[in-house]
Amino acid sequence: MSGDLVLGVDCSTTACKAIAWDGRGRAHAEGRAAIALANPGPDAYEQDAEQWWSACGEAIRSAVSALGEPRRVGALCITHQRETFVVTDEASRPLYPALVWMDARCRDAVKRAVARAGADRLHAISGKPPCTTPSLYKLLFLLEEVLPEAARRGLRLLDVHGFLVWRATGCFATSLASADPLGLVDMRARAWSAELLALAGLDTSAVPELCEPGAVIGGLTEDAARHCGLPSGLPVVAGAGDGQAAGLGAGIVGPGRAYLNLGTAIVSGVLSNEYAIDRAFRTLYAATPGSFFLETDLKGGTFTLSWLAEKWLHAGDVDAALGELESRARSLPPGSDGLVLVPYFNAVMNPYWDDDATGIVVGWHGAHEPVHLYRAILEGIAFEQRLHSSGVERASGQTIEEFVVMGGGSKSALWRQILADTLGKPIVRAANPEATALGAGMLAAAATGLHPDLASAVAAMTATGEVTEPGPLRDAYERLYSEVYVGLYPALESALSRLTALRLG
Repeated sequence: MSGDLVLGVDCSTTACKAIAWDGRGRAHAEGRAAIALANPGPDAYEQDAEQWWSACGEAIRSAVSALGEPRRVGALCITHQRETFVVTDEASRPLYPALVWMDARCRDAVKRAVARAGADRLHAISGKPPCTTPSLYKLLFLLEEVLPEAARRGLRLLDVHGFLVWRATGCFATSLASADPLGLVDMRARAWSAELLALAGLDTSAVPELCEPGAVIGGLTEDAARHCGLPSGLPVVAGAGDGQAAGLGAGIVGPGRAYLNLGTAIVSGVLSNEYAIDRAFRTLYAATPGSFFLETDLKGGTFTLSWLAEKWLHAGDVDAALGELESRARSLPPGSDGLVLVPYFNAVMNPYWDDDATGIVVGWHGAHEPVHLYRAILEGIAFEQRLHSSGVERASGQTIEEFVVMGGGSKSALWRQILADTLGKPIVRAANPEATALGAGMLAAAATGLHPDLASAVAAMTATGEVTEPGPLRDAYERLYSEVYVGLYPALESALSRLTALRLG
């Protein structure tokens, strides 16, 4: 390896970040560029895939400029928002806006796929119970309901990682740990599933070559090097989806620990050396060779906090508004003075897998203010995480001893304490909140010789910080969880389903 640094590039839902890491996991420079998210209709979330590449170049150029010497960078690795995909022609020109992981216009497509293949079969092959999240069902919606047959000749299907790799290297390839959230990979075979591709009307000519995480895919082309401000030929290393990269960046390389990413979505996972499926989780490839993550996912994470600030408070400065609510919420009692929230603001995956589920708030009275709703969101997400994690422990036989938290929500001391009290486990803050980009940096460091192997990279580049232990409010949260929270969704499931049907016509 020619340089002393590696770039971890995180192309997330709202922005692309590029962070230059050294071999001890220290950040030397960072660049960031925003990515627009369009909501053109009910349940519709789209992006211009070209913005992924433009934002990637802008973020990398900014980081490299801060370094002052591009040749210090020895390799780059990409992590990204999962389930988001784009279909292109053979020249990589998008045929339609990219469908984002939140897009849920495929409810009917889920039903069609289940009728054709069977829910159990779809789950067994892909590791993911049928719902609107895996890209397979969004793809069925797009191909069968939107794009005419003529537009699909020579079609190529690309996850975010695959699209960026194609633009960067000219290679039609992606990582196994980037592709598997598409729901089209045979998880046991570590290969595209001919059966699932056929369900979508595709064959292997439409999908990229699959590479193991940490493999060098190719080098930057001259055009891509100019776009990014880096030397041509710079190695581009196969990465992983943001959840798997965050788990690696948090140092989750064995049993007993779970990562907990408090981001737009709330994502948690434990490592498994065996392929296993259960409705308590979805199964993904880990970034570590031969391993799997048993992962839970709540799509209404800090998204729900932003919803409060933007839609209810009409805040011009969302961060400032949430900071004020955080300060005031500390003085409220557990249970937010009788207000309980179920955070299904983007449906629910595990354990119910109900695309018709919506958010629930109960206990309103006239003394409640926005600050009560703010704390109820923090508590509701903590209750939901307990539901998720207890299901994983039951199904896997693993006991989770502690949670390593990262992401924007991990900055909240109040939220960390609520989580510790609700889960009854220590909450350990990752030393670097950018664990996702750090995980990508570790893969690059191991692939190009900055470290001899991935285990060495993890040992040298990860660290943990402040530990929050369960406190005196644990009993209060136990009562709220067991006596109120766990029964709310089951009691209202049929009503929520009917409301969704009426809303969508």
